[in-house]
Order: sequence, then structure tokens, then C-alpha cells
Amino acid sequence: MSAAGNAPRRPRLLSVTTVNAVVAVFVLYTLLPVAWLVLAATKDRDALFRSDLLSPGGFSFAQNLRDLFAMDGGLYGRWYVNSLLYAVLGAAVGALLSVACGYAFDKYRFRHKEKLFGLVLAAVMVPQTVLALPLYLMASEAGLVNTFWAVFVPVLFNPFGVYLGRIFARGYVPDEVLEAARVDGAGELTTYARVALRMLGPGLVTVFLFQLTAIWNNFFLPMVMLSDQSLYPVSLGLYQWNSAASVSPEYYPVVITGSLLAVVPLILAFVLLQRFWRSGLTAGAVK
Repeated sequence: MSAAGNAPRRPRLLSVTTVNAVVAVFVLYTLLPVAWLVLAATKDRDALFRSDLLSPGGFSFAQNLRDLFAMDGGLYGRWYVNSLLYAVLGAAVGALLSVACGYAFDKYRFRHKEKLFGLVLAAVMVPQTVLALPLYLMASEAGLVNTFWAVFVPVLFNPFGVYLGRIFARGYVPDEVLEAARVDGAGELTTYARVALRMLGPGLVTVFLFQLTAIWNNFFLPMVMLSDQSLYPVSLGLYQWNSAASVSPEYYPVVITGSLLAVVPLILAFVLLQRFWRSGLTAGAVK
């Protein structure tokens, strides 16, 4: 018998069953809070305080919705619109800027290009909370504190999006295609807008989704910049209501229902754009 035959067999610690069990645990860990949120949003205040979420009684989802949009003069609807403006518009503009910057880093040569790109990579590692105070001071000097622009403008610039934009430009846009467009007489802006940007569609959607999630969940920057409740996003508005719930318990059902509705846009975005998102991540990872 050969030496290889005498060698002890290694235990398969990462067998298919073990991997599936670990994945199942993480899936449950992720979905259980969402399941609790769905159940809690269908209960009235008394059922919430009894922690009796699984009982058939106390069902009042429609009433919770009416209370949610009527509370404090309908502020939640305003917060929701604000979040859509901050997140959807900000993510769209930010994705276009990030992909354009990444394209420039990949396709053009200029002085200190790699050093500047190193600064972009370093900026990825800087926590957003560290930048909140400098951004507030800059907005104060510009007279933008407590305005829509104080929250909207800072979220347009995403260093990680620039990094992804360069990766996607390298993987999706061959230099030969750009040279052919230039030979045909297209200028640089025309080449980018009509040729490169169409090839960068999956990458653009990927950056958009990352940016959308980050802006929608953004909390600290609006808290620092805003004092006018009518400008709050959903995250900051629900935090304020949750703080008031300790004194006024009627806020508890609306906070839970509002939190459930706040998850819906992100789920819809990922479901509707998942084909582009998955292909973009795959191509960016391989190429």
C-alpha cells in the first residue's frame, strides 16, 4: 500500500452540511428582526406591551398606517419624500460622478494620477462620523446649515464609488473601442457619453445601489446639519419619535410601522435592479 494510502483522511470540517448550517444561522439572524418588525407593525399598542405578537388578536395594521401618516400633522410623509430626494437623486448623481471619476483614472494619463488615486483609497477608510464636524463648519461658512443642500451635497462624493468606477471601466470598456470612436471623429465627452457610459451600465447600477443604501440609512450627518423637522429624513425622524415614545407611548406603534415602510424602497431597488447588480459585481470581481 502506498504512503498516500496510509495517510489519515482529513476531517471535512467545511462539508456541505456544515456550510449550509452556518449560512442558515446567518440568514435567521438577518431575517428574524425583519419578521419581528412585520408582526409588530400589525399590532396595536396594547398587544405590543404584552409582547403578544403571535396571537390572532390586536390586529390593527390599517389603523397603524392611518396613525402614522396623521401623527404630528403628517410629518412622516414629508420625511419619506425627503429621504427619497436625498437617496434616489443623490445616489443617481453620485453614481454618475463616481463612475466618471473612475473612468478618468483608468483611461487618462495625468501627473500624480496614482498618488491621487491613493488619496481616494485612503478616503475610503475614513469613517463618515469623523467628517461630520468639518462638513458642518464648511456648511456653516457657506450658509447652508439647516437646508436641503447641507445633506444633499456631501453625499454626492463617494470614494468607494470612484474605486468601483475605475474597476468597472477597466473591465467593461476596452481601449480599442475608445480609439475607434476617436478615429471616427468623436470628442472625449461624446466618446464617454455615447460609448463608454453605455458599457458601464451594470457598474453604474452597482454603484447606485451601494450609494442608495448608504444615503437612505444616513443618520449622523442629517442630525448634525438639520434642526428643521420638515427637512428630516426618515431615519432621523423615527429616531426623534422613538425618543419621545418613552414619554408618549402612542409613538411606539407608529415608529414600528414607519420602520417597516422605511425598508420597502431598499428591497424594491435590489429586487428590480438585481440582474444588473449581480452581473456588475461578478464582472468587477473577475476583471
